[in-house]
Amino acid sequence: MISTSQCKTIVVSVFLIICLFGQIPGNPASAESVQMQKVSPELRLLDPDAGPVSVIVQPASTWGPLLDSLLSNSGGVVVRTMQNLPLRVVRIPVSSIQLLASSDDIRYISLDRNVEAMGHVTYTSGTDTVRTETTTSILGVTKTTTLDGTGVGIAIVDSGIYSAHKSFANSLGLSRVILSKDFTGENRTDDPYGHGTHVAALAAGNSQIASGAYTGIATNANLINLRVLDSRGVGKVSNLIGALDWVLSNHILYNIRVVNISLGQSAIDSYTNDPLCQAVRKLVDAGIVVVAAAGNNGKTASGQKLYGKIHSPGNEPSALTVGASNSYGTNERNDDGVTSYSSRGPTRSFWTDDSGLRHYDNLIKPDLVALGNKLISAAAFNNLIVNQNPQLDANVSTSNASRMMYMSGSSMSTPIASGAAALLLQVNPKLKPNLVKTILMYTSQPLSGYNTFEQGAGQLNIAGAVRLARLVKTDLLSAVLPPSLGAPLLTGPAPTPQTTIAGKTFTWSQGIILNHTYATGANLITKYQIVYGTGLLLGDGVTEGPYSQAVKLRLMTGGINLGNSILISDASPLGGGAIFLTSEVLLGNGVVLGDGVVLGDGVVLGDGVVLGDGTLLGDGVLIGDSYVQAFSAMACGDSTAYMSR
Repeated sequence: MISTSQCKTIVVSVFLIICLFGQIPGNPASAESVQMQKVSPELRLLDPDAGPVSVIVQPASTWGPLLDSLLSNSGGVVVRTMQNLPLRVVRIPVSSIQLLASSDDIRYISLDRNVEAMGHVTYTSGTDTVRTETTTSILGVTKTTTLDGTGVGIAIVDSGIYSAHKSFANSLGLSRVILSKDFTGENRTDDPYGHGTHVAALAAGNSQIASGAYTGIATNANLINLRVLDSRGVGKVSNLIGALDWVLSNHILYNIRVVNISLGQSAIDSYTNDPLCQAVRKLVDAGIVVVAAAGNNGKTASGQKLYGKIHSPGNEPSALTVGASNSYGTNERNDDGVTSYSSRGPTRSFWTDDSGLRHYDNLIKPDLVALGNKLISAAAFNNLIVNQNPQLDANVSTSNASRMMYMSGSSMSTPIASGAAALLLQVNPKLKPNLVKTILMYTSQPLSGYNTFEQGAGQLNIAGAVRLARLVKTDLLSAVLPPSLGAPLLTGPAPTPQTTIAGKTFTWSQGIILNHTYATGANLITKYQIVYGTGLLLGDGVTEGPYSQAVKLRLMTGGINLGNSILISDASPLGGGAIFLTSEVLLGNGVVLGDGVVLGDGVVLGDGVVLGDGTLLGDGVLIGDSYVQAFSAMACGDSTAYMSR
């Protein structure tokens, strides 16, 4: 009998053979195959006689009269136009899609898929440790500042916000939900579903309920309520893209520095083609931190670990992608772990070449994890989730303005990271998104026994991140000209890479995730890296070959070390622990993880399989990361599914 370790070795060997010798070549490219490359996989499977369908059309360059004419001749009708993004949402007969794709003026056509919602934290996350800071000027003047996200705008792109909830009141009793806008067509901005209100309060709920027992992270940040999910918790990708397009037009007016996306769709199209990922990239390039949920598909129906189920837009490299961790009801962090349901990497979105061969993105995601298991937060008035699941009422209050509820999932982890980003931007408003990501990953805590596909760089450590963000030179980042490569980044020496919470000291990861590898080294925080600016990805600092990776020295300094393996952490800095899989298998042509292949302790997502049970979920309807999946983990033998604080 072959042992598990031997099986793993055989699998890795097979992967390496594929990388070294490539795939069996397919037929030469034809006009039809090139045309097919521009149509998303599920559209190709539709019956040509099925009638009109809603699609998202991306032009090869700019949108102009020729494309309008082409659409008209194809029987297509534009139903939504974006202000800042060149794509159009089009209603078109299925029989005309291939004709439209045959034009050189069309870059990609994808289904307007459905998106759905994906799923006391301040102490164990380290927020309380840095909530109040006292500084003394050179003149001896002492100043006390409350770190609460004041002045920072967080856009909650979700099912709406019940703005009358007491969690969102400021010190004067006025709501901090400063703007609400509906993108669903239901012409309402409250939260009949209940997901968005819970998410918003985790990011920015105050301490006015239950003596502050369920306080959010950035307690005085402003909230911008962008409703993209309807009363049932379902919406279209075009709703979400429309909201992100609105943010691009209005982020300066409302000082929107952070966008929280606790929802998503199955990641099918490569991030290079996915219109949702393209929209996220535009926001990050505009200086906005976009935080996205990893998803809650981390195991099969039988309870076996499932790899490769990161949701879109969590598969976008520029997004800060967050998985869910579990505190197991304690303040100490030495017993924390990744929840069994949190989606694991690598990303399995793909593009298809001329031969019809799929090439998977295979990015390492999530970037980090944060508390997400059975968290108590604000409950919207008369919301569907609690009405259908009364056991989720936390029984904190009978007042509609103070009711609280339980939910679990990476949906809940995501706003905790969004609140953390807001605190960093309050401490240092000059930070760009890539530097915010770097600080959060560098200071995170590697969790023992979990591999990089499960936890990224580690568990969010707000206390350490704030301490590091305070040291970053504001004058360097606010200069008219961009800083030069290698310029000193901190105002003083690098801080000790450790944090103490609840009497327990842990070591930072001291590294960051970069596409198909990770990087470590003090130079990541002591010297300015060109990739910390806008218009670049952190991963742009790495040059990749078919079998190896190296630092690109015109974008990153020397003294930065790249890892060559996906590791099972031993709780030491990133790079410590047992080898789980060599990162070499993520390179090459991208086709390295076969359908249903056993990967050490789990299975890799097979082509087209959404939940690991061999079935699709119908016409693009996607089960998101909400209380439904997080709590159904109990049925899969996860005895910790209801445990959290």
